[in-house]
Amino acid sequence: MNAPVANSSRLWDVIVIGGGPAGATAAQEIAGAGQSVLLLERHSRIKPCGGAVPQRLIEDFAIPDHLLVAKVSEARMVAPSGRVVDMPIESGFVGMVDREHFDEWLRQRAASHGCARLRAEFRTITPVEASGEEPFHYRIDCTDEGGGVDGVGGVGALRARTVIGADGAHSSVARQRIAPSARGRYVAAYHEIVRSPPDRDGTRCEVHYDGRVSPDFYGWVFPHGDTTSVGVGSARRGFSLRRATQRLRQSARLEGAVTLRREGAPIPLRPLKRWDDGRGVILAGDAAGVVAPASGEGIYYAMLSGQLAAQALLEFLRHGKPAALRLARRAFLRAHGRVFWILGVMQWFWYGSDARRERFVSICRDPDVQRLTWQAYLHKRLTREPASTHARIFFKDLAHLFGWARV
Repeated sequence: MNAPVANSSRLWDVIVIGGGPAGATAAQEIAGAGQSVLLLERHSRIKPCGGAVPQRLIEDFAIPDHLLVAKVSEARMVAPSGRVVDMPIESGFVGMVDREHFDEWLRQRAASHGCARLRAEFRTITPVEASGEEPFHYRIDCTDEGGGVDGVGGVGALRARTVIGADGAHSSVARQRIAPSARGRYVAAYHEIVRSPPDRDGTRCEVHYDGRVSPDFYGWVFPHGDTTSVGVGSARRGFSLRRATQRLRQSARLEGAVTLRREGAPIPLRPLKRWDDGRGVILAGDAAGVVAPASGEGIYYAMLSGQLAAQALLEFLRHGKPAALRLARRAFLRAHGRVFWILGVMQWFWYGSDARRERFVSICRDPDVQRLTWQAYLHKRLTREPASTHARIFFKDLAHLFGWARV
């Protein structure tokens, strides 16, 4: 199917602002339902991201194997003391993607379903009241960045019945249409993509819990085949992410690796209290705050939120009831709100000091903890286990919490 050509006079059913995993997934869902949709994307922006995708994402969103640049079968947890705990995945793997190619593949798939694409930078969104035969809609002002993929140039304003804001953590759509102060708690993330040494294990990732690497989050070393993502995150002002990354590269024996690119961006760690404006705008992805606390995982949750936002908008377009816009956030929190709360508490407590981080890594030695962690991560659901298993883990956690267990 040939994608429709964008133009500034057309009234689109939906304009999706932001071409990351959330926006591309939403655009595909809407185009597949037969509605006209335009994907507005910025030029050459790659988000800093470890690139981990669980099996649930690969299955639910039909990701082909060739996009997986690595398959991780073990995670190495590194404590402040340098002690390591390896967590093998008994069944399955964690896929790794390069966002530069992964995001573009998602956008191309959306286009193959009938989505139009435009390369431009969003500026403002203005509601336009109905008059005569002209229905209520939104005016989208943007700056042309060299024309759309479909050959559009000189676009200044676009029109849409509804809008999805998938424009990142500091979402302009959220500030302009949802709430001027629509900002939650953020971690500043920074990573460097380096050339992988020939002897580097491409099936193991490393997670470093060390106050010198991050005083309140963690550092990561994730294999991407020929390259490796080395990065850190922190919400503490004044903490130098670049210096911390250099320290992490030394610890991971990657100080001499060739640096290919550097990227940084904010990562939200709490879903916003509201995702829609009650009239025709809804948020998805980082704009909605759907990145998991403690782990910082965002790709799966971004794509799911994009899918849910699209489904909510389709319901709204069919029946015109504003209440339909609230369905996306409600469905997301019903499925993952409890996990986000648990991870938030875990981050607040266990990442609070090196002493606690040391004990947190010790907990990861436990076979029950490893098994339940991987089951929850890979399949995105809390597993039902015998009460004795949860009780055993609970008392082990207490022992580490109060210092009764040996580290």
